[in-house]
Amino acid sequence: MSAVHNPVVWFEIYVQDMARARTFYESVLQKKLEPMQPPEGDASGFEMLAFPGDPHGPGAGGMLVKMDGVPSGGGGTLVYFACDDCAVEQARVEGAGGQIHKAKFSIGPYGFCALMMDTEGNCFGLHSMK
Repeated sequence: MSAVHNPVVWFEIYVQDMARARTFYESVLQKKLEPMQPPEGDASGFEMLAFPGDPHGPGAGGMLVKMDGVPSGGGGTLVYFACDDCAVEQARVEGAGGQIHKAKFSIGPYGFCALMMDTEGNCFGLHSMK
């Protein structure tokens, strides 16, 4: 294991309808996703939109990915997006076509979180300290 404090460096959220997923995440997070050039060779054929971030800063980078044969929806991994107050982003979810799975709740000294469902059937979390 490297000396990096956070060992998570990348995440991918698989989608079936890239335009719908892009609209959802840009509406909820109020962040612009940027197209990424798909890799060549064995990994070609992807459609990818990256979340904004500093590759040398804190946190993990990631993207929405549409890839033939890879379903979206429930899985064993849950991605949490950092927020100032997760109730703000939660309030945008239903208007953007998603669902509130579990509204904002306290996790004691670790702040607050909320669980949402996106337009592709993926569950994701929102986290804040207030």
